[in-house]
Amino acid sequence: MTPDAKLVNIGPRTAAWLRQVGLHTPGALAEAGAVGAYMRIRRAGFRPGLNLLYSLEGAILGQPWRDVPEERRQQLVAEAQAAIAELPPPRHRPPAGPVRTTHHGPRDDD
Repeated sequence: MTPDAKLVNIGPRTAAWLRQVGLHTPGALAEAGAVGAYMRIRRAGFRPGLNLLYSLEGAILGQPWRDVPEERRQQLVAEAQAAIAELPPPRHRPPAGPVRTTHHGPRDDD
C-alpha cells in the first residue's frame, strides 16, 4: 500500500507485506479479497495470523476488524484453510515420518 492509502486495520507491517505481494492500492486489495491477499502473504513466506485475515476483510469493508461478524470470520477461516490445504508441501523440509521412542538408561526387565 502506498503511504497515502490509509485503510482501517492496515499498519506499517501489513502495508509492507501487501506491497511485497503486489497489492499496492485499496482497489487491488479489494479485487484480491481478504482470503486472496492472506494467501499471497502466506505464499511469500510470511506467517500471518488469523487477525490479519479479519483485518484485511475489515479494511476492504472500511470497518474495524472487531466489527467483522463472527459468521463471516468463520467463513473466512474455512476458505483460508481450504486454500492452505491446496498448497504444496514446504521445500527443503522432509514430510513428517513415523515417531520412534528411544529409551536411555537401564530397562526394567534387566
